[in-house]
Amino acid sequence: MKLYCLSGYPTLPWNVLKFKSTTTMLDCVLDMMSTLNFLPLPLVQSPKLSKLPGWVLKDGSTFLDKELKECSGHVFVDSVPEFCLPETELLDLSTVDVILISNYHCMMALPYITEYTGFTGTVYATEPTVQTGRLLPVPLKDAVEVSMWRKCYTVPEVNTVLSKIQLVGYSQKIELFGAVQVTPLSSGYALGSSNWIIQPHYEKVSYVSGSSLLTTHPQPMDKASLKNSDVLILTGLTQIPTANPDGMVGESCSNLALTLLDTDTLN
Repeated sequence: MKLYCLSGYPTLPWNVLKFKSTTTMLDCVLDMMSTLNFLPLPLVQSPKLSKLPGWVLKDGSTFLDKELKECSGHVFVDSVPEFCLPETELLDLSTVDVILISNYHCMMALPYITEYTGFTGTVYATEPTVQTGRLLPVPLKDAVEVSMWRKCYTVPEVNTVLSKIQLVGYSQKIELFGAVQVTPLSSGYALGSSNWIIQPHYEKVSYVSGSSLLTTHPQPMDKASLKNSDVLILTGLTQIPTANPDGMVGESCSNLALTLLDTDTLN
């Protein structure tokens, strides 16, 4: 068994698992932090943005003054936003057999894989994940490779990708080439969010992505099915201290009720 981590960030899962003659990609999150270095794209002409001065070096010379603009002491790129994909030289993505999507956050880079790498495998996700993915903001420019940087994909490409996804339900067992069996489990993170069990005949690999034990609108996290795992792959980790909002919501509702009952306050 080999596990490739293509992402450099623990909160942005993009992993590939080679196991029992199958190659499975576990999520493909798109790092959007690079967009903070670009000027916004206004829907109408913005005089304020068009009048921004070009970036000038300390010696007075200009460098890409038509693309680099200075605003409030910061330098921004005045062009269509681009994204930096993870390192892919370790693995030929066209050899991936299956892509397992955990939640709608973990599918933003899917068009770059299915439309530009020769990928011919199958993508699995729950129906709520796919339907939520349709509602996400979609960039409106073509994807063009410049080294590892890619421009935004188009709405038709997104629709094509979503039409290729095979819908699955929680606890549904899916056979992959007769070698392994994958099963989605509720992770409690969002509507349709999943953890995955990857299981051949004698081993059990559990993939845990964004998960939550809080009592919210999604189906509760299925913890029992993760027991007795031989390998546990954890992604989507966070160092934020645990804070249960249930108590704060209850306190807020109590204070609201007391305020409404206080006639002096209302008057």
